Amino acid sequence: MKKLILIVSLFIGITSIMYSQNLNGRFTSGLYTFERFDIVGSSATHARTYQMLYLNFGNQNISLRTNLNLEGDIADKITYDPRFRVNNLYLDVRQLFNVIYFKLGRQSLYNSAGGGVFDGVTLGLKFSGVDISGYYGGNTPAYQKLEFTDDLSNDYVAGGKITINAVKNTRFALKYVNKNFKSVSYSAIRLDENLNPILYLIENNSRQYEYISGEVSYEQPDIIRIDSRYDYDVNFKTSSKFVLSGRVEASKNFGFSVYYNYREPRVRYNSIFSVFDYANSSEIEFGGDYSFDGGFRLNGKFANVSYKDEESQRISVGLSSKWGSVSARKTFGYAGELDAISFYTAHSFLEGLITPNFSLGFTSYKLSSSDEKNNMLTVLLGLNYRPFRTLSFDTQGQYMNNKIYNNDFRLLLKLNFWFNTNF
Repeated sequence: MKKLILIVSLFIGITSIMYSQNLNGRFTSGLYTFERFDIVGSSATHARTYQMLYLNFGNQNISLRTNLNLEGDIADKITYDPRFRVNNLYLDVRQLFNVIYFKLGRQSLYNSAGGGVFDGVTLGLKFSGVDISGYYGGNTPAYQKLEFTDDLSNDYVAGGKITINAVKNTRFALKYVNKNFKSVSYSAIRLDENLNPILYLIENNSRQYEYISGEVSYEQPDIIRIDSRYDYDVNFKTSSKFVLSGRVEASKNFGFSVYYNYREPRVRYNSIFSVFDYANSSEIEFGGDYSFDGGFRLNGKFANVSYKDEESQRISVGLSSKWGSVSARKTFGYAGELDAISFYTAHSFLEGLITPNFSLGFTSYKLSSSDEKNNMLTVLLGLNYRPFRTLSFDTQGQYMNNKIYNNDFRLLLKLNFWFNTNF
């Protein structure tokens, strides 16, 4: 990883001499207070601070992008504090010869079957409505430490995708991902053929996730949109997931939507959970929404979820406007019984100088009709103060009350500073 950073820094240094540069990003500083109970009657109050930096340096085609996070507790130190995370740190090259793009360094992986962050390279070609790319690299260590894996052959992610947008209003995509985690070896007592206990070294291979995915989308703006995706599990040789969603704009004010998915539980190939008897589930949901004059919008949905031998249903309705929203939800059947209602409002005053916000939620739930009902109340009250376009302050009080967290109150304070400078 150190060599990678050196190469990236040298490359950026050379390009900064040849081209005009731009430095932009955001710095965020936050404080979050809460109380944690270790045992009955014993608790500790924590005040965790978070310093986050989003930084982009470069020009239109070449830039260095990074996302850093430093956290620690100033009231009661927690093990491994302070903790420094490097979420992203990569060289981003776009439109090289108007065709090639690539990323080098710690970067995010966007894949419907297996995402995350990895240290490596992404290389792609984009031309005439076709986008072809591939990626390879090592998995990041715990808590995004600035370290590179010491066993790339067993601790890596690889894959690629082909996206075709050449057909009008239609998008086709074919994706592949192979994600492996380095297994930690351990010793355990086992019996030999004579039933004598011996110390045995357990070593698993690193094969974990391997999927092939296909996607098809079709859209006519303001008329209809259809999206579909299919995931195939290469390790277990079975269909993993199928998703189909669609929306029709029936009129200027009315829209209708449908959603369906079929999914197998996602279990690692080496995991002990793979030996258990588990079954798939499927879900279908129908919904509609109507827009009224004055910016109000009413929406409602009904869903049915099918398990191996049981079913569960849910109903949700909501009303939204520029002032906020109110929604209600009811779930019943095999998944348990739940009744929930929530309210949220926020609005800016004095040309965006202050923006108060308030949220209230009440939930009543139980796993079956014969179980005891549990109630939960949550309240959020906050204020955003933005004296300048590049600077804002946030404060929010959070209150929750249920059988586990009795009269739980928490406080969040945050500062945001945006910057943008040309060289």
